[in-house]
Amino acid sequence: MRTASVSDYRELARRRLPNIFFEYIDGGSYAETTLARNVADIEAIALRQRVMRDMSRLDMRVESLGQTFEMPVGLAPVGMAGMNARRGEVQAARAAAAAGIPFCLSSVSVCPIEEVAAAGTPPWFQLYVLKDRGFMRELLARAKAAGCPVLAFTVDLPTPGSRYRDIRSGFTGSSGLSGALNTAWDGITHPAWMWDVWVRGRPHTLGSVASVVTDSRRVTDYLSWIARNFDRSVTWKDLDWVREVWDGPIVVKGVLDVEDARDAVRAGAQGLIVSNHGGRQLDGVRSSISALPAIAQAVGSDLEVYMDGGIRSGLDVLKALALGARACFIGRAWAYALGAGGEAKIARMLATLRAELAVAMILTGCANLRDAGAELLDRAD
Repeated sequence: MRTASVSDYRELARRRLPNIFFEYIDGGSYAETTLARNVADIEAIALRQRVMRDMSRLDMRVESLGQTFEMPVGLAPVGMAGMNARRGEVQAARAAAAAGIPFCLSSVSVCPIEEVAAAGTPPWFQLYVLKDRGFMRELLARAKAAGCPVLAFTVDLPTPGSRYRDIRSGFTGSSGLSGALNTAWDGITHPAWMWDVWVRGRPHTLGSVASVVTDSRRVTDYLSWIARNFDRSVTWKDLDWVREVWDGPIVVKGVLDVEDARDAVRAGAQGLIVSNHGGRQLDGVRSSISALPAIAQAVGSDLEVYMDGGIRSGLDVLKALALGARACFIGRAWAYALGAGGEAKIARMLATLRAELAVAMILTGCANLRDAGAELLDRAD
């Protein structure tokens, strides 16, 4: 199959991955209303086509938090990516470094922080709020020692959303002989994945949390441990505690409300990611792109505003920048590409996004993305 778009990588990943891992990437919470809105609301935005403007030179670079992004895209944290391809987080980090964009490592990654950092450019590090503050302190110290430049402090997961697809696939809630047999059959019927990941991609642990999870038998057991240890008591004051250990930039991930965004400013964050966790938490909330303009207008001059959720093309990236984002983070897009064929597929997907973004810039008359604004959108209706 020749790949031309993110949807093509999704299809390749569906074919190659065991069902439990594909559904984990692809699914959202409950009826997946918000998951669908993330994509549909971006598609509904119209770009404003302009002509006869000198577009012989394009500049896609953006400066943010002391870093230069060669295009305004980053790879968002995706849990358990190392089950989609052999040592998957390392492959993704290499692809991001080659493209000159940031990679954000999930705290529930298969590969530990140190392994990913050693592969090239140290990643941004994403942290959940856990009950065990001593363990969180240890994780932050490890991320700092590995050279991670930015902390993505995820605040929209005090408890996991209910993901029906994961229950149906047996990813969560399955146990005993029946569950083990179903999982084994899922792997055996996907031999390319079996050889690449199951045989050659060990260890199958969550590398950054393996030291405190001693009773696990398979990688999904680690997620059960994480779910039991999310801290519902988290408040903005916890950022003060994080600051005791982390002296680099903090980006608060999971903001949809203007008042929460203002609280992030007051708490001293250097950035925020407008996000509904890819539609994987509270279903029925608004899309990230619909929440973006008001948040950017309210706090954009006080901190860096990023967005994730529903980005599937370079055109989508330009729409988000026009509505106030400094850059976009993509999750499913790179997870599909990783599952489809590892680092090489991620690199190709990113090249496609870049080419699509160039077309969108040329045909909207935007030669420099630092100048991108609402004038790029068609508001005639």
